[in-house]
Amino acid sequence: MEADGFVRKRRMRAETTGTDPGVAGASAGEEVRWLGGRWWGVSESIVGSLTPRIGGEKQLQGFICSVQDEQTEDDDEADYEGLPQGASTSTHMLAGAVAGIMEHCLMFPIDCVKTRMQSLQPDPAARYRNVMDALRRIVVTEGVLRPLRGLNATAIGAGPAHALYFASYEKLKKTLSDAIHPGANSHLANGAAGCVATLLHDAIMNPAEVVKQRMQMYNSPYRGVLDCVRAVWQREGPGAFYRSYTTQLTMNVPFQALHFMTYEYLQELLNPHRQYNPSSHMVSGALAGALAAAATTPLDVCKTLLNTQESQALSLSGQGKGAHRHISGLAHAFRTVYRLGGLQGFFKGVQARIIYQMPSTAISWSVYEFFKYGLTKHQHNKRRAPHVETEM
Repeated sequence: MEADGFVRKRRMRAETTGTDPGVAGASAGEEVRWLGGRWWGVSESIVGSLTPRIGGEKQLQGFICSVQDEQTEDDDEADYEGLPQGASTSTHMLAGAVAGIMEHCLMFPIDCVKTRMQSLQPDPAARYRNVMDALRRIVVTEGVLRPLRGLNATAIGAGPAHALYFASYEKLKKTLSDAIHPGANSHLANGAAGCVATLLHDAIMNPAEVVKQRMQMYNSPYRGVLDCVRAVWQREGPGAFYRSYTTQLTMNVPFQALHFMTYEYLQELLNPHRQYNPSSHMVSGALAGALAAAATTPLDVCKTLLNTQESQALSLSGQGKGAHRHISGLAHAFRTVYRLGGLQGFFKGVQARIIYQMPSTAISWSVYEFFKYGLTKHQHNKRRAPHVETEM
């Protein structure tokens, strides 16, 4: 009975007419949920195998007790945002991993353009007017697969990095919100949770970023990911994979704090009841990503320089010979960028960065919220099934 009420409520929201601004989002949500139902039918066995780990015996007992205490079937449905009983940490890790991989893979060609446009001293053949001009010329002169070089390294790193990223964010957001502002959303908690999640994410993702960006550069000498890893390890040592880590954190901590705070603020405006609403997740994610990307572009230029150790920049800055043949540290990178490009140098590739981040963050949040909703609803229905059978 309660399971029927759960589904009926969702349908009533989608079918309600009027001028409510949430109607469009609910309608879009119904379409996505219909597609999601087809997906769940195909992958029932996969998700079903995850359920014992996701649920846990103690959580199941607590859930059954809470169901028995409900007065009628019209009580509030299980909130997919609720961590303790609605979704376990494993749910957020799985949803985060899928969202991260899709985000990076779908937008990878634009990321390749961004890396090249941030080059301080590009080869004459790699000077581009804009993003579309860069993509066209790369495909025409270097082959259709050239914008995808380094994609496998990114996919390998993005899965575990984003799993840890979203799981830690959701857990810390709830814990800190309860401590700072019980029963309500806290922007300070959202920002702090985003910063801590970034520390863990970048620790995993930084080596993959180094390999990816070196393979994206024009005339990259590496045959593949393993060749790049081996060459960097032998010539520059293992520390080269974390040479930009502090710069990455310096960029990503304010980026993610601004990103999460903007996203949560927009969700309060567009989706105040925090229901599953694909349109609000996409709009909030895109705007939050664009704002954070524009504000942190100077640090991203420095990070790219540290990761690629651009040969022409090294030679022109006097670092091509001698013991100090590498650019290391944020201060050194800042001086080099200013010496070679002036103030404008700090905003090289800003257009490509915004174009990359807007759909990237929109995809990430949409996929994450979809999988979180789907997995939580799947667990909810399976836990309710024994109770419904007992009543019948």
